Amino acid sequence: MTAALSAHELIARHRSTLDQALEAIRTRAYWSPHPEHPKAYGENGSLDAAAGKAAFDALLGTRLDLGQPGTDDWVGGETSPYGIDLGVTYPHADLDVLLPAMKAGQRAWRDAGAEQRAVVCLEILKRISDRTHEFAHAVMHTSGQAFMMAFQAGGPHAQDRGLEAVAYAYVEQVRTPDNAEWTKPQGKRDPLAMTKQFTPVPRGIGMVIGCNTFPTWNGYPGLFASLATGNSVLVKPHPRAVLPLALTVQVAREVLAETGFDPNLVALAAERPGEGIAKTLALRPEIRIIDYTGSTEFGDWLEANARQAQVYTEKAGVNTVVVHSTSDYKGMLSNLAFSLSLYSGQMCTTPQNLLVPREGISTDQGPKSYDEVVADLAKSVDGLLGDDARANALLGAIVNPEVKARLEAAAGLGEVALASREITNPDFPGAVVRTPVIVKLDGAKPDAEAAYMSECFGPVSFAVAVDSAADAAELLRRTVREKGAMTVGAYTTDPEVEQDVREVCLEEAAQLSLNLTGGVYVNQTAAFSDFHGSGGNPAASAALCDGAFVANRFRVVEVRREA
Repeated sequence: MTAALSAHELIARHRSTLDQALEAIRTRAYWSPHPEHPKAYGENGSLDAAAGKAAFDALLGTRLDLGQPGTDDWVGGETSPYGIDLGVTYPHADLDVLLPAMKAGQRAWRDAGAEQRAVVCLEILKRISDRTHEFAHAVMHTSGQAFMMAFQAGGPHAQDRGLEAVAYAYVEQVRTPDNAEWTKPQGKRDPLAMTKQFTPVPRGIGMVIGCNTFPTWNGYPGLFASLATGNSVLVKPHPRAVLPLALTVQVAREVLAETGFDPNLVALAAERPGEGIAKTLALRPEIRIIDYTGSTEFGDWLEANARQAQVYTEKAGVNTVVVHSTSDYKGMLSNLAFSLSLYSGQMCTTPQNLLVPREGISTDQGPKSYDEVVADLAKSVDGLLGDDARANALLGAIVNPEVKARLEAAAGLGEVALASREITNPDFPGAVVRTPVIVKLDGAKPDAEAAYMSECFGPVSFAVAVDSAADAAELLRRTVREKGAMTVGAYTTDPEVEQDVREVCLEEAAQLSLNLTGGVYVNQTAAFSDFHGSGGNPAASAALCDGAFVANRFRVVEVRREA
């Protein structure tokens, strides 16, 4: 295969970006090569807002032909949470044809080496970045995110996470030198001398099982970690969120072909309604790596049954915030209100349980009772979402009927401190938009435990009354240990309480945010600096992104000979 882009050209184009990414993961300082503001696009080949919207509109009702081998049908059926029928159809694969084709190009990809694989991945990410406006509409109309969130989380933030995975993959692969000379003295005899070669070799085919809510943000780490370590990657999107990942596969295949590699190193596995091919694929011997984001039930099944594969899961957890005391009561309420409202709580990091001492908390505005704290938080959410235009921009749309059903059922679980209300989106009358519900529960009552000890994914939170800060820390420990947590938050001005909560999070491996009152929120993480999940509690078996996330996607094979 003839390369239109040589390795030399790609290294010249992207090596400095790779070096900056390597420095960022070393220092954990802020850095991103992907602009967050929509107006930053429109030059140097990138699509501006109008061109991106036009590109997305042009996709509607079309067949997205990726040129994959083994296509035996065309499938689709995505309907936007905003009420639009996307009408895009995708190739359905005969796996007995596609999977062997995906393995055919692995030798050349393996032999290319860590640096060349990295810069090819960076070229893929650059081309995706140039189409960020187009991808934003694809993410918005499959996930239900509001446009600005779809633009940022589905665009630059997702691209950052992909680049972060490439950087970690590169570090782990070059940790061992390509060649080594080994000499062992033997006293009066001649020394023993060996020449040794070390080659990172891929496991095989990696499968990325996409999610409905964050198809690119959650999909890119596994995709690029596997690809950068020499594996081919099969992308199996969520049936309701195919388009963003199908476009990603399209870009990856184009770049691989242009750089002289087999485009079948990356392929799409779309499915017919109800087909459930993830379970079939997960047990195929060719699938050696699985990245999954979704329900605990299927994540547990993958971990128990896909024994031939290295499985990385991000499942469900019960995220908790301990509210003990604060020196900025208004800032605390504002920060929590935003965290509960963003994307209608449809984030794996959104707080669910707010643990508040029943005797109340101390604040810069004086003592506040449990009832006052909950009522004031409800007012803060109401104030944030009081304007419908602003509410639509924050809430987005309810992604599926299951979330809506959980929201409606939550009102019957306890005393409602803040009722959910329906909001109309004038631009998309078919969108289902709901404000959050806050329910008061008594942590000492067994019947309440069934509610707050289960994940209620969506715009639902429980204000759980506890006896003391010590009880809050113990309930936090039990929750993380039994149910897992992607995030933990705490508000306290007491050093001993802070230490107790910190110790729980260290022992139970949960990521902790303390006393957030400004523009950083517990449900947001920054690539190159923050770890998303820990891999150390039941919510996830991996962290995005660390060395453990990439190191077991390849093995090092040694060839040695006498010098």
